[in-house]
Amino acid sequence: MNPFEEAVAYALAHEVDWTRDPLAEPARWGIHLADPAPWNRLLGPVHARGGVSGVILQAGQVRCAWGEPHRADLTFSVAKTYLALLAGLAHARGLLPDPDAPVSATLPGIGFDSTHNRGITWAHLLSQTSEWEGTCFGVPETVDRYRTVALDPRPAAGRKGDARPLGPPGSHWEYNDVRINQLSLALQHLWRQPLPEVFEQEILRPLGARDAFAWRGYDGVIVDLPATATEPAQRIACTPGGSHWGGGVSISAHDQALVGQLLLRQGRATIDGREQALIPAEWIARMATPQPLAPFYGWLTWLNPGRRQFPAASADSVLMMGAGGHFVWVEPAHDAVVVVRWLDAACFGGFVERVAAGWSGTVRA
Repeated sequence: MNPFEEAVAYALAHEVDWTRDPLAEPARWGIHLADPAPWNRLLGPVHARGGVSGVILQAGQVRCAWGEPHRADLTFSVAKTYLALLAGLAHARGLLPDPDAPVSATLPGIGFDSTHNRGITWAHLLSQTSEWEGTCFGVPETVDRYRTVALDPRPAAGRKGDARPLGPPGSHWEYNDVRINQLSLALQHLWRQPLPEVFEQEILRPLGARDAFAWRGYDGVIVDLPATATEPAQRIACTPGGSHWGGGVSISAHDQALVGQLLLRQGRATIDGREQALIPAEWIARMATPQPLAPFYGWLTWLNPGRRQFPAASADSVLMMGAGGHFVWVEPAHDAVVVVRWLDAACFGGFVERVAAGWSGTVRA
């Protein structure tokens, strides 16, 4: 008997209540529908999805897989963690020497030059504490002010979309997808090549990912990169850090597990039979470090301090999560990565309990 049979059956029985065809039933797809008008619409492409699927990877080997683990589906805010990895790769390459330095110091003219924004650091953006003010990819960040998310224990302090008074950078934690897109824009200027290309060539392929992959932008959003002393000016389609308004990353559960394995191994991967560091270990450690303003959050990762969020998972767990029921659970206690997709988010805790029971060899009553 597969020790994870009960967990798989539970996941399959609790599929998220989203349509499988967003073009046929647009009113049953996505999170943009909760935004104030006129931002309650898609700005980029979406596509039909599969059913509940997943992978359990342990000690680098597939222990269990179900559904369509090699199908590329939109993964929503799991892509936020991909931005943190791209920033870590930029740090390793010398493109981002100091994450605690202001973005405006090296990237003037892209939205960080105002009196309020000029003190924002890369670390502020990565921790969602930037309080950045402005419009990115045509969407004002006010649309996500007062936003609440399930794992934030604080009660809503206002109505989503209202102009919450801003504090200085680093003074307030808020889950804000426009500010995430501003981070994506800054990374685009830093890398000076399409982020999907960098992510696929420099992270996915070295990890052994082979399934279909795409990272799409909003319709008509093009970024002009100025010429430098060594490179000509460029025009690049910029990509969002999620699928809140469409676009974003389409990737398989299998390849998501490989990305989780990179976190599990502290940024190291086996390439051509030799273990190598793709992302500096200290960067991965900082991604998993709780922050004072939101101890359940690191650098674009979700955490489980004191096992308060998910008691059946270890306190060292790191999670990537996205709307629509997307979870990548990195579990150091069992040298494992667990991916489940299109699961009713309210049932993820129950799924974690059943996976943990499979590891321990116990059977739930």
